[in-house]
Formats: sequence, structure tokens, C-alpha cells
Amino acid sequence: MSLGDEHDPGGSGGYGGTGHTRTRLPDPDPYGGARRPGRSSSRSLVTVVGVVVLLIAAIAFANRGDEDAPAGAEDPEQPRPAATAPTGTRPVNSGYAHDEQGAQSAAANYAAALGSDGMFNRTRRHEIVQSVADPSAVDRLRSGFDADYSVDFLQSIGLTDEGSAPKDSTFVNRTLPAGTKVTSYNDDTATVEVWCNSLFGIVGEKSTSPVTSSWFTVTMKLRWSGDWKVLETAQKTGPTPVAGDNPVSGADEIGKAVNEFGGFTYAR
Repeated sequence: MSLGDEHDPGGSGGYGGTGHTRTRLPDPDPYGGARRPGRSSSRSLVTVVGVVVLLIAAIAFANRGDEDAPAGAEDPEQPRPAATAPTGTRPVNSGYAHDEQGAQSAAANYAAALGSDGMFNRTRRHEIVQSVADPSAVDRLRSGFDADYSVDFLQSIGLTDEGSAPKDSTFVNRTLPAGTKVTSYNDDTATVEVWCNSLFGIVGEKSTSPVTSSWFTVTMKLRWSGDWKVLETAQKTGPTPVAGDNPVSGADEIGKAVNEFGGFTYAR
């Protein structure tokens, strides 16, 4: 099932946590009331005038550069507005880098995909496994996940046989990678641990499975075959931080958040 789900007898799952950051602001008067008197001098005035002149010259030069460029031309070296805004589309067209960084990125993204609500639908599950698994492991991983996400299991958590939520309710299952660690690496294979948080449950008036959060670590063995692909996956509980003191949100607020905040299609 999905990675980290405590309901998954095979060790798959869903997860969350909150915390506070307390910021101490500086005293409004760092000198305790003993303010230093200001000094005026011709030297200060000259400095200010000089800075203003330089700014005006810089602005004029920049404007001249724009005028020299042909109409409609764009500087390929300069990003367009919102060039890095999240779109739900994978941020690169090529595969992962053939190094430790690339292996960590692949593992984090694969953890998010294998821990998504799409794994509860047979057709979508097979598509996900096909896209992330090493060719030699596709059949084995697919069979294992099919056994985990059996019809009996889906019914036991309140889903339909197709892995959908009941009418007038919303199913939530998201895996949120919090960090990665390489435990072994060579040019052909890599083993990466992905520390994850998750959300899992059903939002609805008649739901008996409210959305909960949990923490777990996924271990992925990857093989390089033109890109990093999954050979094996395993998972264990934790590390789990202390829960914060945020008030628990009601089902309506959670449902609204789930519908308004789309899940990530990539992690790093």
C-alpha cells in the first residue's frame, strides 16, 4: 500500500506534524534610551549626493540597454516572471543526475509517488510502478503492491473496490518527504533512506477514518540504467517528533485544505 500507512499489513502508508518557531524581536531602543546624537557635515552631504548620482547613472544605463534591444526580444539569461512558480509539472525534462544527489532526488520523488492516493486504484498504481521501477523489478513490485491493496483492504478503510472515497467524501493519502540520506553508493546502485511525514484518512460527515498524520522512513534500493529506478523498497516507523500544540482542525477545514492545496508531483 502507500508508504507508511499503519493500516497497511504489508508495510505501506500515510502521515503529519506541526511546530512553532518563536522569534525574539530586538528591543525597540537597543541603546537603552542613550541615543547617539546625529552629526551633520559637508562630508555626509557629499556622500549622499554621490550615491544618488550613481543610482541615476545605473538606471539610465539599464534603460538604454532595453532601448537597444529589438522589440519583443528577451534575454535568454534572465528568467521570465514566475519562471520558477510551481506548476505541478516536473521541473526538468531530463532524467536524474548520475550521482548521489540525483539518487536522493529520485528516491524522494519516488517516495511521494508510491505514497500517493493513486496507489489505491489498480490502473493508476500500475502506471506509477511502471514509471518508477527498474525493468527487472516491475513485475515483482507490481504483484507485491497489488497484494497490499487488495479489495478487502480497500473496504476495510472505507473505500470502494476501485479505491475511491464514498459519495460526498474525500480520500486523503499524501507522502511528504522531509529529508534523504545515502547509505551506500556506487556507479550502478544506490541505497537511499527517505524520512517522510504523511496524511491519511477520509474527510466527510459519515467518515469513521479522520485524517491523521504519521512519520516513517522509506529505504529504497535504486539501480542506474540510464536513470535511477527502484529495485526494492522497505519502510520502518519514525523518527517521530513531538506533536505541537496547534488546535486540531475540523473535517470541513481539512476537506477545504485538501481540495485547495494540490499535492506535490516532485519533492526535490
